Amino acid sequence: MIVIPNVGPSSPARIRRQWVKRIQWGVLFGLMVLIYGSHAPLITLTKVDGQVPFNPSSCVLMIELAKLLISLATLILTGGTAALSAPPSLFLVAPYAVPAILYALNNNLVVLMQAYMDPSSYQVLSNLKIASTALLYSFCLGKRLRPVQWLALGLLMCAGVFHTYSSLDLGDAERVETKEGPRLHITAWGLFLVLVYCFVSGLAAVYTERVLKSQRLPLSLQNLYLYVFGVAINGFSSFAAVGSEKSFLEGYSGVVWAIIAGQAANGLFMSVVLKHGSGITRLFVISCSMLVNALLSWVILGLQLTPLFLLPVSMIGLAAYLYYR
Repeated sequence: MIVIPNVGPSSPARIRRQWVKRIQWGVLFGLMVLIYGSHAPLITLTKVDGQVPFNPSSCVLMIELAKLLISLATLILTGGTAALSAPPSLFLVAPYAVPAILYALNNNLVVLMQAYMDPSSYQVLSNLKIASTALLYSFCLGKRLRPVQWLALGLLMCAGVFHTYSSLDLGDAERVETKEGPRLHITAWGLFLVLVYCFVSGLAAVYTERVLKSQRLPLSLQNLYLYVFGVAINGFSSFAAVGSEKSFLEGYSGVVWAIIAGQAANGLFMSVVLKHGSGITRLFVISCSMLVNALLSWVILGLQLTPLFLLPVSMIGLAAYLYYR
């Protein structure tokens, strides 16, 4: 009598592997949300007399350099150094320059936009990058989303708007007008810039996902190519501003190094998500991190939460259920 082992869909080994995979993705998601959410409160903790004591461009460069060194170390430890024995072809490496250029463009757009709108308007309108990412994800990668998934992403975008609105101080409009000038304002040029910013943000994420998935290369090697260009572009930007008031490592403290380590880890985690998962997961990470940001600001910085805070929490939970069910 021939006994056929239980290897069907409900076999214990298969179920165990599925649960292990879910736990791994859950831990990865939780770490990314925690790191994203803690970024702004940690920067606030570094401030001296209301000013950031370090050079932001040097901090970005150090983050890119950390990601590059970690990618190189991972490649060496996994025995992938044979890929570096000969110079790679330009056709293979050139696509990895595009994300670095797009992210550098967006970093400059964020600074430029502040002259044409107030920070609160920027926070509200920047949620449009959820829509731009979803549209580009569907059209450029050929991923067809179900109507309920489009509804989930709409809820996610609205949750970001409501969360930003709940943090605005609109109680005394006359005081704001007379003492501080108009609090909420945006020009037509500012609206155009924020639309460009949201499009470029979505394009960078979708393009990076396409490049990582289209080439059958180890992720550590792909990260190496990505961050070589990241270091080069941000290095040029940092040293172009060498005449700034702060020197390269001036004002660095333990908290600043923690920010660098966290952001470097998050960049590498995001590569794993884009390589083996979906760019839509990135949107849920960013949305959930807003809630972590608010909670940490409440605990660490003593900022007050309003009852309206529960609305975006519920909307993000519902959006996640609708999208992944």
